[in-house]
Amino acid sequence: MRSVEAQLLHRPPGLAPGEIVRRLGAMQAQDVPAALLAFRARSATLTRQDVGTASHEREIVRTWGPRGTLHFVHADDLPWLHALTRRATNTLRRLREEGVTGDDLLALIGRALEGQGPLTKAQLEERLAGRARGQGVVHLVALAAHHGLAVLGPLRAGKPTYVHTADWLGAPITPEPDRDRALKELATRYRRAHHPAEPEDLAAWSGLPLGEARTAWSLSAAGPPPPEEGLMVRLAPAFDEYLMGWRSRDPILAAGHARTVFPGGGILRPVVLVGGVIRGVWGRKGAQVSVQPFDELPGDLLDAEISDVRRFLE
Repeated sequence: MRSVEAQLLHRPPGLAPGEIVRRLGAMQAQDVPAALLAFRARSATLTRQDVGTASHEREIVRTWGPRGTLHFVHADDLPWLHALTRRATNTLRRLREEGVTGDDLLALIGRALEGQGPLTKAQLEERLAGRARGQGVVHLVALAAHHGLAVLGPLRAGKPTYVHTADWLGAPITPEPDRDRALKELATRYRRAHHPAEPEDLAAWSGLPLGEARTAWSLSAAGPPPPEEGLMVRLAPAFDEYLMGWRSRDPILAAGHARTVFPGGGILRPVVLVGGVIRGVWGRKGAQVSVQPFDELPGDLLDAEISDVRRFLE
């Protein structure tokens, strides 16, 4: 069985947002409201404002990370993670598909971002003066991010913003030059937060080729498994690391319920975890939570979780 304790779902006291991100290695964050609820699932005391403060103070940074997907990353971890996850091949292909071409694209997006502070996509599109529109703007930012020159800023009216790394963090991100050191750090963080796991799981989570994942695995050491807590219920958000961190969800999700959790179209529904196993799905409208159980759930523990979601959202 997967360790909910390794994933901090037993909610150890006193963890700030930055420490939670560091302990998990990175936290998937393409859906910001879901990512905020992932912090809640791991802390009984954090608020949305606490996470926002950690972001505004540049302790945690939203950027392209494992698998080329947006993640929260601790600012101190950007150099080694960037060294392993930066890739431009798909970005260049997507730019061509969007009709964004030229041999000056990196300089173009650099000039558009530099010295401006966080900009929305619409503001960037205006500054690019017709060279890129719509998703082409986002792929240009991703190209800059590949070179350590851009990250995402805070949401503005619910929309993402983009910012030059030198403006936001004081300097561009310089990737760790020692690849073995970066691989060792990656595997050490991964193995601490994912138990049990194998190199194939690390490859699936990180996006690294399996050979490099095996090299990383050999450079790291397995820590002792955390002690198991009693039965716990957690309302985990969509795209939670507990679901995304291994190559297979079979150990925690019965095959008969897989389509309910993953209905298709890239949708992953928030789940009810009981003792580390998915026993239902849930949703919300505002702070109102509704649960669709697969079978009978521990009522008192579930009620406490629902109340805590309301605490966090309100």
